[in-house]
Amino acid sequence: MAHVELSLSEVFAPEARSSTGRGSDSLGRWAETVSEAAEPCLLIDAGTRVVAVSASGCELLCLGAPEDVVGFPLLDGGLRLLDFTANRGELTEQETDKIPPLLALHSGRLARGLLRVEAAAKGTPDATVDAISTPVLADDSVAGSLTFFSEV
Repeated sequence: MAHVELSLSEVFAPEARSSTGRGSDSLGRWAETVSEAAEPCLLIDAGTRVVAVSASGCELLCLGAPEDVVGFPLLDGGLRLLDFTANRGELTEQETDKIPPLLALHSGRLARGLLRVEAAAKGTPDATVDAISTPVLADDSVAGSLTFFSEV
């Protein structure tokens, strides 16, 4: 029978990072990751301004280039959301408050749902995307939301 002995001489614990209280450090770390991601994703701050978006996210959501969207409010930056009716009407303000990126921001919980995004070019079909959002926390409060998209 084999005999195994274990001993611990020192406990290794990673250093805790001190918090600045601004919430921007958390968003800043995520912004770099989102900007370089191959997957379609989006990061917004608590004021719903786009902090970062991946190139594939811009393509899927018909937003143009990432630099054209960053710094602008999510819904004023060219994102046009449509309802799922045959008339393809724009979402009302009450309906837009329920889209996953904003719902995660306001509720502080995970949110998931389908979005219908108006195509940028005439004659191109609208995109239907599955959106999964999570709040980004800083100092125990919601500083923004991170959303991943998948075309349906």
